[in-house]
Amino acid sequence: MASLLTNASAMTALQTLTQTNKNLATTQNRIATGQAVSTASDNAAYWSIATGMRAQNSINQSVKDSLGFGSAVVDVAYTGLEESIKLGEKIVSKLASMGQDGIDDATVQKEVDALTAQIAQIATSADFEGQNLLSTAGTALTVVAGYVKDSGTLDTITVAKYDLEAADFSDLATAETTLKAMRDAAADLGASKIRVDSQLSFTSKLIDAVDRGVGALVDADMNAESARLSALQTQQQLGIQALSIANSSSQSILTLFR
Repeated sequence: MASLLTNASAMTALQTLTQTNKNLATTQNRIATGQAVSTASDNAAYWSIATGMRAQNSINQSVKDSLGFGSAVVDVAYTGLEESIKLGEKIVSKLASMGQDGIDDATVQKEVDALTAQIAQIATSADFEGQNLLSTAGTALTVVAGYVKDSGTLDTITVAKYDLEAADFSDLATAETTLKAMRDAAADLGASKIRVDSQLSFTSKLIDAVDRGVGALVDADMNAESARLSALQTQQQLGIQALSIANSSSQSILTLFR
């Protein structure tokens, strides 16, 4: 039945074209953003997970920055202490030579005093952005090493200070005791550096792993979307033609009255 008021073919063609345009807009948005899930309306569950993991990674990045700073502070302190141990060994050697025939003790003492002053200078110079683990005024270093989601607490690593500035080389026995303490402190700093660097490496890998996981949930497959875009553009063109044909069918009714 030909109807002037109701064009079923045009209605069907319009519905098909509307759906095609909607699908085309979705595909174009995915290509533009690179994400299959960019809003909660796309997939509420995946969007919620991705948003939460991005927030977690933001915290992980802050932890990584803290570990990087801590690693630098420990590295500076270890370098200073390592050099000071070499100087301390020279001091012990010179103190051991005092009292021997032909040795000018006063001259040796001047050398010891100069080396001791150099160690104190290293202690005060081993500073990284105001953090010094070797000076008398320095304090222990607390490094944020991790964060457990929803726990509200931070995992930390504490690196103890060593007062190198007050190192005592007044006599041979004292110097040997001081040198041993310096070596022990260097060993502790080395162990702390290994721990901080290991945690820094893990945190970097964790950030990358979370990014990959989020990508697997929300990233668009650009190859598939490109193919879908071409198909939808073709469907759109055919839909426009079908709608045009359906609308022109009502014009044929006029021929019945000629």
